[in-house]
Amino acid sequence: MEQEDLSRRDFVTLTVAAGIAAAAGTTADAQQQLTERNVEIKTADGTCDAAFVHPQTGRHAGVIIWPDAFGLRPSMRDLAKRLAGDGYAVLVPNPFYRVARAPIFESATNFNFSDPAQRSKITPLMGSINADGAAERDAAAFVAWLDAQPQVDRARKIGTQGYCMGGALVVRTAAAQADRIGAGASFHGGGLATKNPNSPHLLAPRIKARMYFGVAADDDKQQPEAKTMLRDAFTAAKVPVEVELYPAALHGWCIPDMPTVNGQIYNQAEADRAWGKLLALYKAGLA
Repeated sequence: MEQEDLSRRDFVTLTVAAGIAAAAGTTADAQQQLTERNVEIKTADGTCDAAFVHPQTGRHAGVIIWPDAFGLRPSMRDLAKRLAGDGYAVLVPNPFYRVARAPIFESATNFNFSDPAQRSKITPLMGSINADGAAERDAAAFVAWLDAQPQVDRARKIGTQGYCMGGALVVRTAAAQADRIGAGASFHGGGLATKNPNSPHLLAPRIKARMYFGVAADDDKQQPEAKTMLRDAFTAAKVPVEVELYPAALHGWCIPDMPTVNGQIYNQAEADRAWGKLLALYKAGLA
């Protein structure tokens, strides 16, 4: 079915059904042995260090994972390995390569957001990838790199998923590489729909991918209108979209090494539910 013919209702129905199936058990691809290697990718701004994980045999749809503010680290590699086990060729770039090589943080567990000294470490990192045009230039390099790998099936679309700050980078990637990105997912994404003239949701008319936005309860409490802004923008652009609130989940719920200074953020049950929706999205969008 062509994207133009897929209604929002059909899309949501498909993702729910596929999500249930994905959560019910592992696929044959998940039984494959994986290859994980460190790679370097030339970009317009330098050389990006990254992790590339894929099944040892076959050609697979490529996926770009945009990390959160703590960057490429073991927990992000684990997400890549889990996804590769489901039959994808997964690239996790160091989004902060302009500043330093990964891992800048080995884990986020002990990070204290209320400590100005600790917060000051993140500010220049995020600024480097959030600068105008940076994500778009990187997206072009990452897509081209994936398409050059023998493990990637170029006949299939590429997917992209992001966490926290990575959610906005997913939208920017899908807009900049519209002809190659077939599905994009944001989980507890930040700054996705604002009144700023460069708000990511305003990129919806440029996007051809199916999109999914998983919203954390505390993020929704702070900006309850964001859900509607996102849904309205993508619906108006005739982009298949699902915007879903996770009322039992806090910002960061999908990542196992989230800070625990003020209590447990990672929520395995809700993370698994989100994973099922991700697999359903990729099944629908990466044909």
